Amino acid sequence: MKSPSPDKIRNVAFVAHGGAGKTTLAEAVLFKGGALSRMGRVEDGSAALDYAENEKRRQISINLGVGYCEWNGTKINVLDCPGYADFYGDVKAGLRVADSAVMLVAAPAGIEVGTELVWQFIEQMELPRAICVNKMDKEHADFRKCVDAFVEMLGARPVPVVIPIGSADGFRGVVDLIDEEAYVYDGGKLAKGDVPADMADEVAELRNQLIEAAAESDEELMEKFFGDEKLSPSEIKRGLRAGVASASIVPVVTTVAASGAGVEPFMDLLVGVMPSPADVPRAVGTKPRSEDQERRQASADAPFSSIVFKTVAEQHVGELSLFRVYSGSVTAGTEVLNATKDEGERMGQIHALIGRDRKEMELVTAGDIAAVVKLKQTSTGDTLCVKTDPIILSPVDFPKPVLSVAIKARSKGDEEKINAGLSKLHEEDPTFTAAFDPVIKQTIVSGLGDLHLDVMVEKLKDKFGVEVEMEKPKIPYRETVRGSAKAEGKYKKQSGGRGQFGVAWIRLEPVERGTGFEFVNEIVGGSIPSKFIPAVEKGVLERMGRGVLAGYPVVDVRVAVYDGKVHPVDSSEMAFKMAGSLGFKAAAEDAKAVLLEPVYDIRVAVPDEFLGDVMSDISSRRGKIRETGQEGRYQIVKAQVPLAELYKYSTHLRSITGGRGFYEQGFSHYEQAPPDVQAKVVAEAGQPAEVE
Repeated sequence: MKSPSPDKIRNVAFVAHGGAGKTTLAEAVLFKGGALSRMGRVEDGSAALDYAENEKRRQISINLGVGYCEWNGTKINVLDCPGYADFYGDVKAGLRVADSAVMLVAAPAGIEVGTELVWQFIEQMELPRAICVNKMDKEHADFRKCVDAFVEMLGARPVPVVIPIGSADGFRGVVDLIDEEAYVYDGGKLAKGDVPADMADEVAELRNQLIEAAAESDEELMEKFFGDEKLSPSEIKRGLRAGVASASIVPVVTTVAASGAGVEPFMDLLVGVMPSPADVPRAVGTKPRSEDQERRQASADAPFSSIVFKTVAEQHVGELSLFRVYSGSVTAGTEVLNATKDEGERMGQIHALIGRDRKEMELVTAGDIAAVVKLKQTSTGDTLCVKTDPIILSPVDFPKPVLSVAIKARSKGDEEKINAGLSKLHEEDPTFTAAFDPVIKQTIVSGLGDLHLDVMVEKLKDKFGVEVEMEKPKIPYRETVRGSAKAEGKYKKQSGGRGQFGVAWIRLEPVERGTGFEFVNEIVGGSIPSKFIPAVEKGVLERMGRGVLAGYPVVDVRVAVYDGKVHPVDSSEMAFKMAGSLGFKAAAEDAKAVLLEPVYDIRVAVPDEFLGDVMSDISSRRGKIRETGQEGRYQIVKAQVPLAELYKYSTHLRSITGGRGFYEQGFSHYEQAPPDVQAKVVAEAGQPAEVE
């Protein structure tokens, strides 16, 4: 199997709010195109693109599904993106390598939360797009209402191309406005025919609007339109294609994907109107170790360049890297360069995918999508290219994790397997991260929401055979001092034979927040020999690591050793290390020790009607509003909030905004905790509170 030429490829991302029927439509497209022998169903776990066990159990798309088929001499690569916000990492990956997007909406529901959020992704990426109004056979289905909502709520310019014949129980088929042809479905059988007489006026009006929109995108067509000349179906498609490519036109079709109704004219639209890799702007990248931009043409004759947009860990096979070729071509066995990591790679077997099923490919050329097995150095987002003319393409812009929990092994001895599994899961999904925090002694995993983390824990069990429990993470507090103090650290031990003796006088004082630790040697006259000074510093550092209030590391202090005593026989490095530790502890007790808590920057985006509720909620979390403003359809709130108040904030934000708010967070700084917080933390640590 070889790739067709770039102009005979369509890379289309199917996106939607969860439950709109996106995977069902993808299955219908693959079935109508002959790639599937039967059309699978999400409800019974037989869908080709939702093949993972956790997808079958939950009956939702969790992973980006990839499939292909041929229609009218053109290869359609379908990228079936998840519909739930917790899996928007794979949505971003699918959109990154698509040349166009199809936004599905369920006809009874219209625009939903996920529709708004993903539409924003599409606009940010300036992708050509189409709208598919699905489930026209359901009660309360309203095609016109859905189309109008895209204008009113999202500012789109939808242009109907395929409209329904009836709705709900009265749905019978669709009318293709370009060809003025009806597709009537009866008992699963398709019959083409004339437009129903009772729809003649509606079809004439909408077709005229369609022709006018198509003509606006082409000067020659515009002249014909104003000259009252009739435009042929091929000319209408030509004009639509230009308008779609510039995102000035959003064609609208309608389907009942579960029965296959309307799928044929929808596929005609994909092939006849949506852009090919040859139609979109050239891929832009930079030369390694340079900021100089370079463009690559979607041509088999150009130097090879591609991007890995998803990694899948397959048991017994290893990792499978899904990639899109932007220029040139590649075959199995080719030596290529991972330009992102500056490492050589050898391409293993290359496959075209339909969900889990694979078909070996001899050659993959510009514009096509494929998968390769057993790359050693490559992970999601990396650029693979020809060694002699390297380029680094922009990686996938993954959303940042917003929810963190701690995990622990259910069985002792599983830690190594858990760490290996967590590493593989991060390679699969960069929006999932894991790290061990030595201060709080917990492994912290982070993701895009509760469901996301639940699924990752399931994957640990299903793929790597280990089980973990999730728990609330501890807060990585720090300690510091607000005052200066001096103290003697004296270590003396005699138990027969040679003893241990060391005395170090320590002065402790605060330094500017974020400075860290400074150690100063002020010994003069040799009261402590220079060979023992490093031991004093080591003792101070070890004591700082154990804290003086609640067991958290001490930061932002200056420690000076300015005097001491030495014994000609009994002094040793160990004795002065203990002296440094005891001296620091004694000085810290007199230097007004305080607790520091981590504070995070958050950026919240919400529709206008939720702004007041969100700001009030942030204030109730001891947050400080720094800035508010408007970006497009959203109000933006920037604030700083203590990490202790942000546990499961993403879940709470979705609750108070009906799922329409989202946020990002990132560490900002440490600041002194309020007295009540300090007292509580110290009490929980089992030490007496010392609050000034």
